[in-house]
Amino acid sequence: MPPFERKTAPPTQAPTRQSASGSTVFRFTEDRLPVAVFAALFAMDLIVFALVSAWPIVLAWAALSVPAKVCIASWNHHHQHVPFFHSATCNRLMEVVFGLQTGAVSNVWVLHHNLGHHDHYMDQSKDESAWRAPDGRVMSSNEYTWKLALTGYLCAFQKSAEHPAIRRTFVAMTLLHVALLAALVWINPFNAVAIYIIPMLISFVMTCRHTYDHHAGCSEEDEYAASNNITHRWYNILTGNLGYHTAHHLRPGLHWSKLPAFHARIADKIPPENFRGPGLPMSLLPAM
Repeated sequence: MPPFERKTAPPTQAPTRQSASGSTVFRFTEDRLPVAVFAALFAMDLIVFALVSAWPIVLAWAALSVPAKVCIASWNHHHQHVPFFHSATCNRLMEVVFGLQTGAVSNVWVLHHNLGHHDHYMDQSKDESAWRAPDGRVMSSNEYTWKLALTGYLCAFQKSAEHPAIRRTFVAMTLLHVALLAALVWINPFNAVAIYIIPMLISFVMTCRHTYDHHAGCSEEDEYAASNNITHRWYNILTGNLGYHTAHHLRPGLHWSKLPAFHARIADKIPPENFRGPGLPMSLLPAM
């Protein structure tokens, strides 16, 4: 493949072509620590859900978990580009965790984002995450965010008609998540809404908002100017290098740990106006 040839990222069912320095379980060893963090947060959610009845404590835990789940949405995005595990079963189990943390189930972003947005982000008339309205104007951030949040699953389902195998997993996992949430609500309505449903909705909506920040108003002709980049160190630690967004779009199948090195190769081609800060509250953390 030529150095900067853009290639559509594979769905979660298929392996990428890059070599993986992983283990018998993980495809990349760099995924071990993030997965441990996600699993620990998931376990804490279950413990608070099952054992805590005092509503102030439940609400306090739910509020504390929201920022983490907003960040975890970025890692769900990475996983749907480059799955964490060799085993399809392990990947599906990871996606159950991600779905209950971020509101994005298996293959929803594969369909909407990988096979949609990544193929069409340079053409606003086709982009599934288009930031330009049909009349040609740039949408406001609020208009864009709510439009994408409200239509994301429908758009993914429509896109899935072109990919029957991916559709089967998407539909099955969506139904599984609905059943799991229904069971949680039946067991303890207050805890289910506070610990799972509200944080999921916030994480999903914020994911849509971040897509706007990555692309709105950018070039529709030059791929090096078609994405905004954030090189703030802690932003990239917490989001798995999502700030190197031009690199991600040029190589969407590249593992998150390899994005900084690729970004360094192309940074001089990215216009200065396509670099920005992370905004609050990330900007309060050390940029280093």
